[in-house]
Amino acid sequence: MGFANSACSFTRFRILDPVPTELWSQIPDKLKQFAFRDIDDIPEMQAQGWVCYEDMLDTEWVTAPPQKGAYIVFSLRFDIRRIPAGVIKKHLAVALRDEKNRMNEQGKTFISRERKKELKEQVMLRLRARFLPIPSEFNVLWSIDRNEVWFASTQNKMIDLFVEEFLKTFELKLEQLTPYNLADSMLDEESLARLDQLEATQFAPLS
Repeated sequence: MGFANSACSFTRFRILDPVPTELWSQIPDKLKQFAFRDIDDIPEMQAQGWVCYEDMLDTEWVTAPPQKGAYIVFSLRFDIRRIPAGVIKKHLAVALRDEKNRMNEQGKTFISRERKKELKEQVMLRLRARFLPIPSEFNVLWSIDRNEVWFASTQNKMIDLFVEEFLKTFELKLEQLTPYNLADSMLDEESLARLDQLEATQFAPLS
């Protein structure tokens, strides 16, 4: 789901650091520098990076530039290989059985921990070559005037990944706009102190 859909869940952030004036002209190059790199043909388990908002296959922003008036829009693409645990268990068992047969022919019976680890790594490499990564896309909307960034996901894992990638790319720290943080930005010290003294209301009946 993204911002172009009729309904969308998203997380709001504010930028904590001052945004250098020269950054605005550098954004297209920075997005390309940290753009998504495909892992279909290499045995990596996951990959992430920026892509064009209009086309998740476009990592050069040929389709459209990221600037849209008072907004910067792009997407975070995240690809991950998901190999079922049962598949891993089966192929590891086959590899261990074959290893035991080879060792029996040599008059040996014990498989060392290091060899088991090596066999598992070999099994994982073979399986990675057989399972294509699953792609996903999460839209990003950066409001220049409001100094806010909206990210089209509420998953904690994706939020953490997005904040990390944003900092790496633009060298700007983000703070999630939780209800308390919003209140902190709107209230004076006296009102905020009263807010800190409030206790949660118990709606469930007491047993």
